[in-house]
Amino acid sequence: MAGISESAGAAPARPAAGAGPGEPPVTSIEQRGIEHVPHESRWGRPSSLFWMWAGAVWNVEFLIYGAIAVVFLRLSFAQAVVIIAIGNLFYLLTGLASVQGPQAGTTTFAISRASFGPRGNKLPSFFNWVTQAGFEIEGIALIVFAAILLASKAGFSAGTPAEVVFIIVAVAIQAVLPLLGHAAVLRVLRWLAIPFVVLFAVMAILTTSKVKLHAVPHGASWGMLLVFLALVISAGGLGWTENGNDYSRYLPANADKKRIVAAVALGGAIPSVLLEVLGAAVATGAGFNATSVNGLIAGFPGWFVVPYLIFAIIQLFAINTLDLYSSGVTLQSLIPRLKRIHCVGIDTVVCGVIAAYAVFSSSFFALLAGFLLYIILWLGPWCAIYLVDSWLRQNRYDHEALLNESGGRYFRNGGVHWPAIIAQVAGGAAAYLWLNASSGGVLASAGPLSSRSDGSDFSVFIGLIVGGVIYYLLARKAVRAEGEATPAIAG
Repeated sequence: MAGISESAGAAPARPAAGAGPGEPPVTSIEQRGIEHVPHESRWGRPSSLFWMWAGAVWNVEFLIYGAIAVVFLRLSFAQAVVIIAIGNLFYLLTGLASVQGPQAGTTTFAISRASFGPRGNKLPSFFNWVTQAGFEIEGIALIVFAAILLASKAGFSAGTPAEVVFIIVAVAIQAVLPLLGHAAVLRVLRWLAIPFVVLFAVMAILTTSKVKLHAVPHGASWGMLLVFLALVISAGGLGWTENGNDYSRYLPANADKKRIVAAVALGGAIPSVLLEVLGAAVATGAGFNATSVNGLIAGFPGWFVVPYLIFAIIQLFAINTLDLYSSGVTLQSLIPRLKRIHCVGIDTVVCGVIAAYAVFSSSFFALLAGFLLYIILWLGPWCAIYLVDSWLRQNRYDHEALLNESGGRYFRNGGVHWPAIIAQVAGGAAAYLWLNASSGGVLASAGPLSSRSDGSDFSVFIGLIVGGVIYYLLARKAVRAEGEATPAIAG
């Protein structure tokens, strides 16, 4: 397909006023799913990725992550700041996982077929679809919580019927941008970045006098520090790796790789650090409610609560846009006969139903922490396999073979590349041995190595190392040969 809003072979859409060169109108509906993006439709720039990621991550969700450190894991403010700074360095992984798209011209979990084979790739594709849906559910639940509180400020006490209506309306609204597609996502999030930065500055000023940075004077054990580190990495740099190429694929094939990595890593890391630090600071303040998402407003004066909640809802829709768009194209990789519009519909219904459970649950924070920790078990090994594979093949991909379900360069042994499957399973099993998800409510669990080491959590690092090393040892010769036999695509 040539244009984002046209069918295969058509000319690219004329850019709207204010759009970049070759950039389609924001109101055009993207027809393309995981199909290859031809050269004439490559209109993006690395800098656009910075603003897209910044616009999505300037978000109340990251305030929540910072608050979890102080409220549930009992870190001191100083400990939280150190771990937040270290953990967000892993946005480098998101940057590195965004350089394959311009060469391959397709989405992350179509590119992942080079590592796993078209049939073997269904395993990580399913895990990713569940993960993206989980992040969408988190966002919808937070939107509904904010809407309930906003309604109360207007004098309306939202009971169960109203909460159900809020859920239905929220899932319907969140489907709009992903349905419009890639161009709308990039441009709207770019527009939102600046007002979100202004909102952050106002929030920081208003809460400065109310925080108590020494409220937890003794801090947490080193084991809990590592648990929070795993959570920060999972919610941030590692947790976005599976989305990266869904948005970079519209960049020209010759786009500068260093600029892509820098734009993505900084666009995600800067707002993550600032918001998580602010969330940790607010959680130390007097009146913070540790049992409610709405506890974050304790540090705000009354006049600011309503505008804050309105902006928070807009922000949450923004970040859910990335998750819903990526879950849709992942579902296409899993079930190729589905159209992207069908995938958006399926995700919307599934998220609405499960979000209802989260909204009516009394342990939202615990479920959220458990979810963020458990996704490490598949995501760490997969990320390492994906990046090692890209490095071995020198980032060269045969886009026709990536989209071939029944043959081609990557079909190998019946469509399964066993070195990747073995590395994925071994990496996930090793990660579980050192996982501490004891704060995960009904999902609570801790691996044997965690239990024997003060509740520490090395699952991220174990998963990355074991998955990457095993894949390298088993696949290096064959994958290097594939890369050498695949011509690089010039811009």
